[in-house]
Amino acid sequence: MFETLAMDLELKKMLIDDLDRFMRRKEYYKRVGEAWKRGYLLYGPPGTGKSSQVAAMPNHLKFDIYDLERSGLRSNVDLRRLLVTTANRSISVVEDIDCTITLQDRRSPSCEQK
Repeated sequence: MFETLAMDLELKKMLIDDLDRFMRRKEYYKRVGEAWKRGYLLYGPPGTGKSSQVAAMPNHLKFDIYDLERSGLRSNVDLRRLLVTTANRSISVVEDIDCTITLQDRRSPSCEQK
């Protein structure tokens, strides 16, 4: 699917190379005690190819894809429970996350480290 994805060729190559490198390093993550996972934050106005890029990634990796439904999530516990039920070798997608969370003002006294 990456072949038909309309995006800057250099950026596309960088993304594919990053995905392939991630796949080759599974044993490295295990050896150093880190979770074998990779995250991407895609942003931009509607119609700029974010969903097409998301669809191309699991297709390239031969992974399952999960669109996480946020409406039923009330806490971090709910999110953890949902993530634990997803299959290994999968990609979890959370769309419009900026519309679903309330950000705390980091300058407020409750956020300052003591």
